[in-house]
Amino acid sequence: MAVDSIAAEKQIVIEEQNYLKFQEYFFEALKQKSIKNYSKAIESLEKCYEIYPSDLSVEFEFSKNYYFLRNFNEAELFINKAIEKEPNNNYLLAHKVEIYKKQRNYVDAIEIQEKINQLDFKYADELVLLYIQNKQLDQAEKLITEIENKALSSRRIKSFKIYIERIKNPIQNKTVEATTNSNNTSLESLREEFNKNKDYQVLLKLLNKEIELETFEFLDKDSKLGIELYPAQPVLYKLNGYALNKLGKYNEAIAVLTIGIDFVFDNNKLEAEFCDLFALSYQNLNETSKALSYKKKAEALRKGI
Repeated sequence: MAVDSIAAEKQIVIEEQNYLKFQEYFFEALKQKSIKNYSKAIESLEKCYEIYPSDLSVEFEFSKNYYFLRNFNEAELFINKAIEKEPNNNYLLAHKVEIYKKQRNYVDAIEIQEKINQLDFKYADELVLLYIQNKQLDQAEKLITEIENKALSSRRIKSFKIYIERIKNPIQNKTVEATTNSNNTSLESLREEFNKNKDYQVLLKLLNKEIELETFEFLDKDSKLGIELYPAQPVLYKLNGYALNKLGKYNEAIAVLTIGIDFVFDNNKLEAEFCDLFALSYQNLNETSKALSYKKKAEALRKGI
């Protein structure tokens, strides 16, 4: 009995030591992730995994760090392991949605988000966004109606609704005079070139020329066309939001920016520019608290550049 008791006590000591080591490595991983040192975080997580194989929290953190490193195969592998343990965990499922979204895999993202929606309807706005990104506008409208009927509408849902209306009801061409004949010729030649080949770089030149000439009606129309052709390019949403702000269409600007900012990934400068435009829209709508919030976010993003 004495031998068994000693062995049991030794085992308890070993388990306590392992737990302390695990905690030390795990918190080190969180620390490294917080300073964006994702490879170092993974090294610490590997030590955690040696102590407690198949730990759900470690698998979740593995997935997050691989996600930030854009290693989406490994990110998906580890989140799948975690989901096997807790198939109805919304946080795990939501992370898997993000992995699919960054790969523009909206079909699989929608499948997971629909499951989340069944578990908790308060995340329905995320499903609306995915439907829009996958150009399933009828599905998005149907879900928006369901959200409104349940009195769960929000500023974001209203923005999605405005965005869908803009897509389904294209704006009419307006005659806008350029400042000089040479500018007009340059503008028309760029538009002609773009209409021939639909080249993205030519489109950017055209849009920048329209900004230079302050032909914001054309900027609105052409950036909107660009969004239809290149729906995953956040710069086009930013330029469309810029045009709408210049035209005094602040709610429409918020709608477009809300969709577009979701395509921004690991680009503080561009995200800050989106926040500037959000702030301008809300300021002109006299929603000063939201405007201030976006201004502060823009400042924080620029400090992190």
